Amino acid sequence: MSAAEFTPPEAALWAGRAGLPLSADRHAAVAATANHIHAVVAVLRELDFGDTPPAAAYRAGEEKNDAAV
Repeated sequence: MSAAEFTPPEAALWAGRAGLPLSADRHAAVAATANHIHAVVAVLRELDFGDTPPAAAYRAGEEKNDAAV
């Protein structure tokens, strides 16, 4: 486990600070879920979207389907 991962007591502490008190049997599950979310977000942060237009520029139905991969 890396230093950046939540432990069950830390998950309980942060949930309590957010006004969401957890029963003791939920601490490990919430910590595991938070760690998974952080792992997914870390992967997304590594993606380079340099030339990708913002979502507001997308027009449904105007894309070209050419079967190229």
